[in-house]
Amino acid sequence: MTDHALALLRQDARLAALADFPFNFSLARAEHGHVEPVRLASGGPLEIVAGDDTGGTYFVCGDGSVLYADSEGGAGIIGSGVDEALEIVIGLPGWHDCTRLSPQDGEERILAYVAEVEREIREECEISLDAERAELRAALGFPERSPVELMRMLHAALARTEPGFVLLGAEEGGAYDLIGPPPPPVWEPVLAQGRGDLAALRAGDTAVWEAVAADAVRRRLALRAAQFDRRDGDLELLRRLLRYETRSSLTDELRLAAVLVGLHGRAEDLPLLDEVRETDFDTACGLSEIPRPGADPAELRRWAQDTDRLFFGTDPADEPLCTWTDLALDQGLTDLALVALIRRFDAIELDQSLLRRSDDPSSLDTGELSALADDFERLGEPVQAERARRLYVALQDRPRH
Repeated sequence: MTDHALALLRQDARLAALADFPFNFSLARAEHGHVEPVRLASGGPLEIVAGDDTGGTYFVCGDGSVLYADSEGGAGIIGSGVDEALEIVIGLPGWHDCTRLSPQDGEERILAYVAEVEREIREECEISLDAERAELRAALGFPERSPVELMRMLHAALARTEPGFVLLGAEEGGAYDLIGPPPPPVWEPVLAQGRGDLAALRAGDTAVWEAVAADAVRRRLALRAAQFDRRDGDLELLRRLLRYETRSSLTDELRLAAVLVGLHGRAEDLPLLDEVRETDFDTACGLSEIPRPGADPAELRRWAQDTDRLFFGTDPADEPLCTWTDLALDQGLTDLALVALIRRFDAIELDQSLLRRSDDPSSLDTGELSALADDFERLGEPVQAERARRLYVALQDRPRH
């Protein structure tokens, strides 16, 4: 992305002064730094280019995107480059307040809200605002965009923040809150490949069948997609996926495939499930309770229903986080997995802090903290691993009630 506008501001004191007031994009404040040392969870570079009078900071990331961080622990991408970010800052001088809106709110509501925010700015700053905006836009070569279009640009930028641009406190490692709308739940991007493959498998795409058969990760994702989108016509598809999954010995997804087949309660599937069980020792142990050939099909359905309730279900929100972080890592979605784990630890840490203040005797299963520490070590995040271990030790030392 270009930084044409930033270069002009740095060369022209008049333009820099206009950007500073009334649009609160101050190049001079870049010299003060942010309120605390910070870094991106992704490890990417950050360069401070401006600040504002609330203690907020504008950073440029490695790809040119502009990340804004406030002084209260919130951060978000506000433009794909400095030019776009400045367009938004100049066109929506109350952009912080506008994050409460959504492009879906409609033109009438957006225009009314922006007009009210700008009325307050004019009264507080005793300026014309429109004249300053017109002068700065013309000098920087920006088109005149409506608040509605700028709102769409802002929200599209904010939606890109997680996972690639999540800001962390460099010393303690806690993640900044997102400015703007929350991201989709972690399972949505994780399952995207599986959902696409499942649709192609249902359509009988031979090329996809061959690719899924040869790729353990794609098989697992397709089975997970089938877990949350169950259809009566999928039985033959599930049988084939079950046979393919035996190549990976006993996995959670092999058990899942057996359950999804068993839920149909067909006597003809008992020999297949018996054959799958005999794949190897681990599989035989893990699937030992599947009824043998000749059993009543209703018994097979009961086994599948009981196992489904115990291990699986139909709501991705009920799956343990490790299901999604492991599948994310298998796909190379490292930033997604890391951010999900950091936010999970931050939530645990906050919960424990609130419990300590209230003298609540509730306690956490510290096994999750140990697992988080191991995951952070595996991801090359020693600061996060140490955070998890410190809390683990503190909870171990806490008096039991």
